[in-house]
Amino acid sequence: MEELKTQGTEDNSVQYEIPGLPLTVYRELAAHLRQVQGVEVELIPQTAAVFNYHDSQIAGVSIQYGPDAEEIAPQRVEQILGYYRDRHRRKS
Repeated sequence: MEELKTQGTEDNSVQYEIPGLPLTVYRELAAHLRQVQGVEVELIPQTAAVFNYHDSQIAGVSIQYGPDAEEIAPQRVEQILGYYRDRHRRKS
């Protein structure tokens, strides 16, 4: 399964799904991302109709860049996401 990224147009937000991350890792990722100036993060709840123990309770993260976001914020966000993506990728 691949990472899903969708770009929001109205509110300057980006949504990411990194398959296979458990709830605790998504929370850690959100806390890490919130350390970047001007970045706001929300966890997106899972909406699957059928419960699966192998799926996370979280579907992804929504990242919003505020007006006070540093110019380099998107690059820092990508670096942080890359770390979690590489470290926690599901082994096939």
